[in-house]
Amino acid sequence: MIMGGIMLIRLILVLVITLGVIVGLVILLVWVVRRMSGTNYSPVSNNLSGQSAKDIAQVRYAKGEITREEYQQILSDLGH
Repeated sequence: MIMGGIMLIRLILVLVITLGVIVGLVILLVWVVRRMSGTNYSPVSNNLSGQSAKDIAQVRYAKGEITREEYQQILSDLGH
């Protein structure tokens, strides 16, 4: 009976370690693919970082993401 319990614990331990290695390899693979593709998955877009709120509003207006009224309201809120 004791031998069976030890074997069960050993089996569970091997399964946990194996799953950990597989998950680690998948995470490593995803990281490598993202690095090689050069894709940035950060929530802040690179072309907007470091710009003022007015510059961002101008870009969004130029792209058609906001209407003229929304653009003017943003400028008014910013005090420009």
